[in-house]
This record gives sequence, structure tokens and C-alpha cells, in this order.
Amino acid sequence: MKTLRRAIPWLLLLAAIVATALLLTRKEAPLVTPHTVGRGLVESTVANTRAGTVNANRRAKLAPSSGGQVEFLHVKEGDRVKAGQVLVELWHADLDAQLALARAEAVRAEALAAQAKVEAELAEREAQRQQDLGKQDISAEGAVDRMVTASAAARSQQAAATAEADARKRQIEAIEAQITRMRVVAPFAGIVAEVNAEVGEFVTPSPVGIPTPPAIDLIDDGAPYVTAPIDEVDAARVRVGMTARVTLDAFGKRPFAGKVRRIAPYVLDREKQARTVDVEVEFAEPPADARLLPGYSADVEILIAAKDDVLRVPTECLREGNVVLVIGADRVLAARTVEVGLANWRFTEVPRGLEPGDRIVGSLDQKGLAAGIAVRLEGAAADRP
Repeated sequence: MKTLRRAIPWLLLLAAIVATALLLTRKEAPLVTPHTVGRGLVESTVANTRAGTVNANRRAKLAPSSGGQVEFLHVKEGDRVKAGQVLVELWHADLDAQLALARAEAVRAEALAAQAKVEAELAEREAQRQQDLGKQDISAEGAVDRMVTASAAARSQQAAATAEADARKRQIEAIEAQITRMRVVAPFAGIVAEVNAEVGEFVTPSPVGIPTPPAIDLIDDGAPYVTAPIDEVDAARVRVGMTARVTLDAFGKRPFAGKVRRIAPYVLDREKQARTVDVEVEFAEPPADARLLPGYSADVEILIAAKDDVLRVPTECLREGNVVLVIGADRVLAARTVEVGLANWRFTEVPRGLEPGDRIVGSLDQKGLAAGIAVRLEGAAADRP
């Protein structure tokens, strides 16, 4: 009896040690964020592999086609111009003088042509009169021949004078064309992005193979578009006219509606990079409250197909082999293989394998999650769809 009483304290101590060990070694159930399966929109999309670029609808780097000294600089950077507006004009006083002389000579040549016409008409009438007299044996045959010959000569002189007047007109056009070459004219309406000339400076055309800064860099910013590289595998599914969404770093996550307008007819092969195809996306309606500057970086997401009101789960919930972890009523996980349909990086369609209202593990980033494990649900998120 004494032995038993002495052993009781030691037994109680051993029980306390065992209980403490069990408490210390017991792991708390992992905390997970559940997702309630529901219905909604699922889209199949493709996106660019590298950042795209906003481009101007048209852009022209303009320079005079002839070298010379800048006499007039009619614009400055930031100016808006109309099509046909003169932007830069080189000195051409010498050509102006030649043009004035050519016009004066043209007037003189036209006057001589008119004089030759009158003389030819007079000679023809005189020749006809002599011919009529010759038929009546009033005029000598020699006189008739002389008047007919003189009439023909007068007509030839008229033709020469007319040709000379026409040549003078062509000369005027040639000088005017030279003067035109001394001007830089806007080929379209737009905004002057850059000016690389000053009054008094000499400018020359770029030699072949040696690019030089343009006198004027003109941008048509009325209808910008985005060029983005798409992986060659995805590009095969893209078609002109498909709907697209454009996001720009300058405007955060704000999406802009767009449409595919062109697909490059060749694949770019760049060293150490995937083969890509350039796709051009135009904005469905350029935003009135956002200025889309050429050069902005942009991302595009092209809609390949879409289904609305279908059962869906977040794509991140799927494990390899299309397995999801379903949270049972007792909060014990069960692995379930599901059938998947349309999918993108956000949602995946699940035609079979789940029912609306099923709760699944919302993220598989946690380690140690597997079928048969009891879990705790994260706060109010337990009921969030």
C-alpha cells in the first residue's frame, strides 16, 4: 500500500509530461482562404510576350530635298499644323529672280506667237485671193505660187512661236518646282514633335546610308495604335478584327477597348528570345481624357473566345492534372479531378466535377495541403464567392 502511495506522485508527473509533450507536438490546422464555386464569364485570351509600344497613326521625319540656308522657320515644337502648311523655307531669292525673268520671257513669247498667228492668217487670205485671181486669168501663176509659199512659211513661223511660248511655260514650271524643293511642307495634319533647324543655318539632305536628324519631326496623333509581339504559338489563333484590351503603364490598370487591325506576315527571330509575331491593335475609341503619347509601353490581351454564365473557378485553384481541393462540411480536404473548358489566367470553366456552392481552396501556394487534412477557414472570406 505504501508503495502504491509513493508511486502516485510519479505517475501524475509522468502523465503531465506526456500531456505536455502531446500539446507541444500537436500541429494547428492550416488556415486557408476558401472560394465558393459560382457561375460567370470565362474568356480565352492571348497576351504579348514583351511590352508593346504605342505608335502614332503617321509619323514623318521631314527635311528639304535640296540643301540651303534656312530663311524662314514657320513652326516651333508643339505646334499643330494643317496638311499643306509650309514649315521651313530655304533662301531662294536667286530662283525668284529666274522665275520673274522666265515669266517675262513667257509673256513676250506669247505676244510673238499671237503676232505670228495674225501674220499667218493674213498670208493665207492673200494667197487665197491670188488663187481666185489666177482662176480668172487676172493674176500671174508665179505670183500665186509666191503667195501660197509665203502663207505656208507664215504658218510655220506661227507654230515655232507657239512652241517657244509653250517652252517658256515649261521653264516657269521647272523653276517653280525648284522653289518647291526649298520648302518643307506638312504632308498631313499633326503636331510638330521636334525641330532641328534654326534661321540662318545651312541644312543638307542626308547622304545615302548616313542618317541625319530631320529638320522637322511631324506626328499625326489623331489615331494612335499599339504594336505588340505575340508568341508564335499564340499568334496562330489571332485574327484581324478580334476584340482586344489594352493597358498602359502610364494609366495603371485602366483597360482601353481595342481591335486587331493587322497581323505581321512574318515571324521575328531574335537571338535569345522567343519567336514572335507583331500584332497591331487600334483603339476602338481614343479616350478623350487620356493623351496617348507615342512611345508609351503597352500590353494587349486579345479575346479569342468567351462564354458567359458558366461554372468557373479561379485558375490558380487548379493543381496539376486538373485537381482541386474541396473543403468538406467537416472542413476536411478532399481531392477531386474536374473537367475543364475555356480558360485564361483568371478563370477556368468547369463543365463537370463541381457544383455551384462547393467550397474549394482558393490558393494552392501553401505547403502541406493535401486530401484528408483538416483546415481552418480564414475569417469572413469563408463565405466569399
